[in-house]
Amino acid sequence: MLGGGGVDGAIHRAAGPALLEACRQVPEVRSGVRCPTGEARITPGGELPAKWVIHTVGPVYHSPERSAPLLEAAYRNSLELANQQGLKRVAFPAISCGVFGYPLGEAAEIAVRTAKAEAGGLEEVAFMLFDQKTLDVWLQAAKAAGLQEEGSSGSGGGEL
Repeated sequence: MLGGGGVDGAIHRAAGPALLEACRQVPEVRSGVRCPTGEARITPGGELPAKWVIHTVGPVYHSPERSAPLLEAAYRNSLELANQQGLKRVAFPAISCGVFGYPLGEAAEIAVRTAKAEAGGLEEVAFMLFDQKTLDVWLQAAKAAGLQEEGSSGSGGGEL
């Protein structure tokens, strides 16, 4: 939540110092932890076009039995917060698929299945993906779940 690397760092750089200040206002649940793995928190979006940022922590991948429930919880709790806040749209990265080592196929299936089941009143759940390989895997998961992509971009990743 405090602007480390990866997606978190990119969001913080784009949002400016107001997001960092909002994150610092989120109480610690234990020393140094504001958002435990699988949980979600919401803050104002700072200078982002989005009014809100939902923060979640996905698991470091160990095994499907150990990691899958935590990844599903990260998506589910984020969607629940979006619905509680009355949001209409939410966008996710491929949670835990970078340095946390989650296999793309397993992560995509969990992400798409959870979004389909837990979208609630949201009009749109988008996945903003880093590269073409990740996009292709998510598109396969969406197809397997009986979903149709709204739009995708060719080279360099895209949106599902």
